[in-house]
Amino acid sequence: MRNLLTNLIIKYKKQIDYLEIRIEKSEIFRISFQGQNLDNIARSCNLGGSVRAMYKGGWGFVSFNSLNELDEKISLAIRQAKIVGKINLKIPESVLTEAVVKVDIKNDPRKVLSSEKKKLFEHYNSILLSHSKKIQSSAVSYRDEVSTTYFANSFGAYIEQDRLDVVGTFNVIARDENNVKQAFESVSSRDSYDVVLNLDKQVLETAERALRQLSAKPVQAGDYTVILDPKLTGVFIHEAFGHLSEGDNVYESDKMKEILVLGKEIANPKLTVVDSSVIPGLPGSFAYDDEGVEAHKTVLIENGILANRLHSRETAAKMNEKTTGNARALTTGFAPIPRMTNTYIEKGDVNFKEMISDIKEGIYAIRMLGGQTNGELFTFASGEAYMIRDGKIAEPVSDVTLSGNVFQTLKDIEAVGDDLEQFSGSCGKCGQNGLPVGVGGPHIRIKNVLVGGR
Repeated sequence: MRNLLTNLIIKYKKQIDYLEIRIEKSEIFRISFQGQNLDNIARSCNLGGSVRAMYKGGWGFVSFNSLNELDEKISLAIRQAKIVGKINLKIPESVLTEAVVKVDIKNDPRKVLSSEKKKLFEHYNSILLSHSKKIQSSAVSYRDEVSTTYFANSFGAYIEQDRLDVVGTFNVIARDENNVKQAFESVSSRDSYDVVLNLDKQVLETAERALRQLSAKPVQAGDYTVILDPKLTGVFIHEAFGHLSEGDNVYESDKMKEILVLGKEIANPKLTVVDSSVIPGLPGSFAYDDEGVEAHKTVLIENGILANRLHSRETAAKMNEKTTGNARALTTGFAPIPRMTNTYIEKGDVNFKEMISDIKEGIYAIRMLGGQTNGELFTFASGEAYMIRDGKIAEPVSDVTLSGNVFQTLKDIEAVGDDLEQFSGSCGKCGQNGLPVGVGGPHIRIKNVLVGGR
């Protein structure tokens, strides 16, 4: 593969300002249950690739699923780029790299029989469905994927990267007459099938969370001091702020250019936010991004000050900033765009007991059930929540939605916990849905949060 790709790059690179070829081979196994029914069980072996060419700031992109006639595909991408190219744009080069990145697999899922995987997840599904008569339905799935990506570009890079993902998800719906609640749990690993073993207790707790919400009374709407648990902290910073840090979202919005000025104070000085693809074992980690740029740890907010944003080669060039190794594509059928990797709030120095001790009436919000963002505005629904009364966790409440302006909320963060946790997740953008990412953070305390109820 090395000779094939590098020889093609050498053949065509003088016709274009920039040229890259990506090829991916993958082996995927999936199981899914919907309620009592086995919805899908499948194994597939896939090969895909793409060519991307740039000429005077214009891009040509061609994807394919066969290695035949690669010359024609490269020529087509070059012709596309020359049709639309109109400006002088020099994208930043990285250090010339030849690398082979392997995965140290501890328990290879390919060595586990399909029948064993089916039996295991059938068992987990039965735990959910048999736990209570109020459990109405479930959605349980398993996926393992082993892939190798081959990358070469006209800057002289040649990179081979292996990747393993093992993912289990558990969704349960509970119902009591017209009252319907749901709970969700997931596990993932980058190096072992073992992550999906011995999950009975975790699966059972997922069902219990949905059932607890059935008996919880709706929260009374109003402004509260709210504490987010680490999972909701991670999702909040990813959805409400992380996407605004992606270079294309800033470059294409005059409003965001005015707000997100590097060096500007945009958050409480206690707050530091990081995006890092160099943390071992997390879903958003890798050695090189999909443009061949080495993985980075990028501090987005440092002690309340906007320090950096997330870039592809193109957005870094257009904004005259450094590349950050954040060009990612879901598959070779998509062009890389600026995406988050593992985004989190760094831990502070306040323990949880101290954080709630002086709250007379507030809310402890746990996990995220759903939500949406619209520019700088957000609305999130928590998966579970409790009142805080006189410094203690009190009765459960339901239908808790948190709304606000992200920049005001960042300034309203009063305390940052000392208990950083990291979690697996997936992200959608520009039709590329399901990209593996990490989210995380400590408990955080926010004042004056608008909370809606039923």
